[in-house]
Amino acid sequence: MCGIFGWLLPPDRQPGRDVLESLTNRLAHRGPDGSGFWTGKTENGRYEIAFGHRRLSIIDIEGGAQPMASDDGKIVLVFNGEVYNYVELRDELKASDTSLGRPVTPKY
Repeated sequence: MCGIFGWLLPPDRQPGRDVLESLTNRLAHRGPDGSGFWTGKTENGRYEIAFGHRRLSIIDIEGGAQPMASDDGKIVLVFNGEVYNYVELRDELKASDTSLGRPVTPKY
């Protein structure tokens, strides 16, 4: 199981990336195979958002780096889990003439 850490903090309580990395690395026992970090601001700039991720590789050993961001950077997420039926889902999508490997366009 992976380790996930994050915060949403006001300007007077923004500890910085070094603290994010330190706290996320405290979860190394949950995900010894990789780590990733992301920081950003809310749209109004009033709050800092931060995500940290420690990865336990089970499937897709080479891929799966997190946090993940949309192409435009407006959506960032961390995910804990595996899609074990990905082969069946891929085959179903191919049979439905759905294009694979294209970016997902968010509907928000």
